[in-house]
Amino acid sequence: MSPAPSVPDNGPGQARVDSWIWAVRLFKTRSAAAAACRGGHVRVNGATAKPAQPVRPGDEIRIRSSGIERIVIVERVITKRVGAPIAAQCLIDRSPAPPPREVLAALPQRDRGTGRPTKRDRRETDRLLGRTDR
Repeated sequence: MSPAPSVPDNGPGQARVDSWIWAVRLFKTRSAAAAACRGGHVRVNGATAKPAQPVRPGDEIRIRSSGIERIVIVERVITKRVGAPIAAQCLIDRSPAPPPREVLAALPQRDRGTGRPTKRDRRETDRLLGRTDR
């Protein structure tokens, strides 16, 4: 008997985008992946993707989740959720490196529970970030 293949083969070479991004562990649940697609946070080859849009090897997928953009290239198509080492073989991660902690610490943040910023606070923040009035 031959050993089982490391990645399941699903024949046609394509899968639904919501199923694929869930299977390679970019989202915790398939319903969260589908909701991200419906919300316009998933793009396949530059176009906004619906959950049922097919993906094929070589497609570029951009995912915006919790303020972070992930850019991945489809290496292999899978529809079943697999272990992390096998899932890593199914994609090429081209995501930009996260900003250094020093940059994140330098960004102004309001204390929790202080309410909405006043007009004066907003203007000070705009000046600090280098935004102009018009």
